[in-house]
Amino acid sequence: MTSKIAVLGAGSWGTALALALARNGHQVRLWSHRAEQVMEMQALLGNPAYLPGIVFPPGLNAEGDLAEVIEFADQVLIAVPSHAFGQICQQLQGIIAGDQGIAWATKGLAPDTHQLLHELVSELLGDREMAMVSGPSFAKEVALQMPTALTVAANSPSFAAFWAELLHGEGMRAYTSTDLVGVEVCGAVKNVLAIAAGISDGLGFGANARAALVTRGLVEMQRFGAAFGAQQETFFGLAGLGDLMLTCTDNQSRNRRAGLGLAKGLSPKGVEVEIGQVVEGLRSVVEVRAIATQRQIDMPITEQVYQIVQQGADPLLAVKSLLARQPKAE
Repeated sequence: MTSKIAVLGAGSWGTALALALARNGHQVRLWSHRAEQVMEMQALLGNPAYLPGIVFPPGLNAEGDLAEVIEFADQVLIAVPSHAFGQICQQLQGIIAGDQGIAWATKGLAPDTHQLLHELVSELLGDREMAMVSGPSFAKEVALQMPTALTVAANSPSFAAFWAELLHGEGMRAYTSTDLVGVEVCGAVKNVLAIAAGISDGLGFGANARAALVTRGLVEMQRFGAAFGAQQETFFGLAGLGDLMLTCTDNQSRNRRAGLGLAKGLSPKGVEVEIGQVVEGLRSVVEVRAIATQRQIDMPITEQVYQIVQQGADPLLAVKSLLARQPKAE
């Protein structure tokens, strides 16, 4: 069955998901708030700023009028950086129908309020069907139809299955989960840990150190999730260990590249300028650390990334601080 889907956010990830949905036979409207980007996408039938060389398939159109896009759609998929997620939800107030479900591919937490994104959706748009699309997935590989597996977590099994069916197609396999909280936690924390892995590699500490960071980082992710009642098995699935491995080890990861930049002395702002796109982990570390402090969750790797990103700590000294911790049982 063909669905009408609004994808809000025309960055690399939003565009890649819009491509996948359109290739599966759905009618897709890809919305951007930047008029010049919309005009470029309409003229070139592609998004050369983020995914050069890839042509939009039939059924995928770029639009700039949010109200028209929402009126067209049966379902809405938000794919914007976490700091803009709340703004998008506010813009949807009054134009989205109560029976329109909302999914998102945003990985992070609400700035300032430290909310999980489903809490923000409920607060601003009321109770409705909602889902998160996550898992180990680089936008370019999805756009090129390279094999990818995703997790769709929702507040109801039927809505998870619905979105998994929308996404499931050539090159893409989608699994379902009802642990929306756990998948949200994984998406936020793994970006912070990827920065740590990039710093370690940038300092030349090698594969042993990277493996230790990924493994102990997974423990931090589990501790954080446990405080929210997340299911432990989620952390060993695609949204947890899978996404953590991907973003910590491949240089397509903006967060890992941010760590590499910090290791060579760039500032957080300088890192984002060099990468040319938003680096979620540079923001998520503030929210994750604030919650960890408030709830007394032991997250030493996260703490050192925070010290580097927010307090200007020397990366080498931060690593030495981690190694100087007292021995303990694993």
